[in-house]
Amino acid sequence: MYQRISSDWLGRMDFVLGDMIFLQIAFVFSYIARNGFENPYENEIYLSMGMLICLIDVCTAFFLESYRNIMTRGYFREFTAVLKHVTVVCGIETAYLFLSKRGSDFSRISYAVFVISAVILLYAERVLWKNYLRRHKKRLPSKKRLLLVTTSDIAEHAVAIIKQNQYNEIEMGGVILLDRDDMKGKMILGEQVVCRADEMPDYIQTRWVDAVLINANTKENLSDNLINTLITMGITVHQKIAELGEISNHQQLQAVGGYVVLSSDIRIAAPRQLFMKRLIDIIGAVAGLAITVVLTVIIAPIIYVNSPGPIFFSQTRVGRNGRKFKIYKFRSMYPDAEQKKKNLMADNQMNGYMFKMDSDPRVIGSGSDGTRHGIGWFIRKTSIDEFPQFWNVLKGEMSLVGTRPPTVDEWEKYQHHHRGRLAVKPGMTGLWQVSGRSSITDFEEVVRLDVEYIQKWDMGLDIKILLKTIWVVLSGKGAE
Repeated sequence: MYQRISSDWLGRMDFVLGDMIFLQIAFVFSYIARNGFENPYENEIYLSMGMLICLIDVCTAFFLESYRNIMTRGYFREFTAVLKHVTVVCGIETAYLFLSKRGSDFSRISYAVFVISAVILLYAERVLWKNYLRRHKKRLPSKKRLLLVTTSDIAEHAVAIIKQNQYNEIEMGGVILLDRDDMKGKMILGEQVVCRADEMPDYIQTRWVDAVLINANTKENLSDNLINTLITMGITVHQKIAELGEISNHQQLQAVGGYVVLSSDIRIAAPRQLFMKRLIDIIGAVAGLAITVVLTVIIAPIIYVNSPGPIFFSQTRVGRNGRKFKIYKFRSMYPDAEQKKKNLMADNQMNGYMFKMDSDPRVIGSGSDGTRHGIGWFIRKTSIDEFPQFWNVLKGEMSLVGTRPPTVDEWEKYQHHHRGRLAVKPGMTGLWQVSGRSSITDFEEVVRLDVEYIQKWDMGLDIKILLKTIWVVLSGKGAE
């Protein structure tokens, strides 16, 4: 799922925090300018206004997307953006004073000084911080990895342009030349030529790649089928020159790496939507972890008595666009379950790259034939084993709703179109889990449902899936 670079205000929390701090400095200065060296927060109305300014500032940043392309804005554009931001904050502040009938208690001199000082301080803060980030090349946690597809005659220029316009938001993952097959492994301005054009899907398949930028004087060796394959894999395709067409229903023009490009993706989400999804994830994760602590006190001794060993099970899984992370669960299987899995592959009930058995002897208390119902069966049937994953959700590696995170060995066997299900963060639950997961035995059906979820995603769908998940868990339907 594609998200605009620089449009996600959560990815610019440094500027959000900086604006908040300097608005408070301007607020304190405006009070001191009128009343002398006194603490404004000891005055009830000024304390209320100080708190309100923080709230208004955050809401303004969110709804106006004040930090969109902030790293690429020049001095004048930044000044107009600051002026707009402060005008909205002060306008809402004025409305509050009027509606609460407290305007007569608030100094007009303080108000005027606050407006002027807020513009000056926020402008200075943003300009200085941007210059610091550019100079020291600070890395962003939401950095995107980009492959450049170009031709040999403009390759050096294209790499140079991208490096000059990265703004610490993207990093290059390599170069692919359309007109040369003899350059593989060679370096262009410090960036490696990683593969031929027709090898792109195979190269990307098991690597962390978020997007491909096409900047070429020729489209030789670059067919619409190849571009379609990349989009199906969940890769964002940026094209320097392109016509709006049928490659994808989700396209938009924007600036990437110093170029105006047409970006195509399996799904494009607005920053507000992603913010709400992340907010719900955090709230759900905090509540879920509180329950997990209680469950640990109850379940841990029972697991240990029935199967001595670690209480929690961790495993490397593959997340969004190939990022690997450790997933956590309550251990419901014997410690040697992964080793035994190889011997049970002949009994796999799934047709494809997932493993499932109704009578699994690896489950704690299941007996040699896997038919007994012990503690392992109980915590899997009730989905209690999933609760530690709330930690993955809180860390941002997973979401409450998404697609099932594959194991590394499953991922390495994927075909190109399977990779599309990794275009979003994996989830604790998802569309296929609430669509009768125990009755689905075809991996292609799982992929179809996951891709359908991505293409139709909105917050309403997430809430619907969460409610269905609660019903599925409580009723015991569809549990593995």
